[in-house]
Amino acid sequence: MATPKSGTATNGEPMHYSVGAIIKQDDRYLLIDRVKPPFGMACIAGHIDEGENVQTALTREVEEESGLTLRAATPLFEEELDWNTCSKGITVHYWHVFQCEVDGILEHNVLETKSIGWYTLGELQQLELEPVWKYWFEKAGVLG
Repeated sequence: MATPKSGTATNGEPMHYSVGAIIKQDDRYLLIDRVKPPFGMACIAGHIDEGENVQTALTREVEEESGLTLRAATPLFEEELDWNTCSKGITVHYWHVFQCEVDGILEHNVLETKSIGWYTLGELQQLELEPVWKYWFEKAGVLG
């Protein structure tokens, strides 16, 4: 079933629907530094396009931002956040966050990211994370 691109949040404000992919291989996390706001290191994520379902959007975002192919996705969180601002000025997002497994060769898409790479937990703890990804990593128990 398709998910709408936007809707109305529980507080009555406009809301976007988003997907996010926590990708971990060999005790390292895949993170990007976005070309456009919100800034800070982040996992692969993006808005669900009109007419897409969650799985299709997740698959598309992983491929667009990393060149990797989504092999498996396990749901972790589904939550409305009323403090998560995007580049379009919307402050409420309904998130679908997954633990993902991928295949392929990592590619840097300069239209989407300033950088992309694998980071250990120690390195992750030292990075300036995009606020929503700090939240998800804390909620997942990765960060304390």
